[in-house]
Amino acid sequence: MKTAQTLLRTAKTMTDQAIAAQLKALADDYERRAEKASLDDAAKALARSVASAECDELMGSFPQQLSSRPEI
Repeated sequence: MKTAQTLLRTAKTMTDQAIAAQLKALADDYERRAEKASLDDAAKALARSVASAECDELMGSFPQQLSSRPEI
């Protein structure tokens, strides 16, 4: 995201409009990639959280099952 902001700031100060347009396009691409990476990270964190909750739910009854077994 910082790279995108730097490129955008540089593009705004350029006098050559063709180069400025290319820098802006590059900044926009970096920004999209940063947003996608952020969304991907959030999705992975959510998936881990759901998996952990499901595991906790499944394991929640496990000790009860052990305690109801007769000792050998």
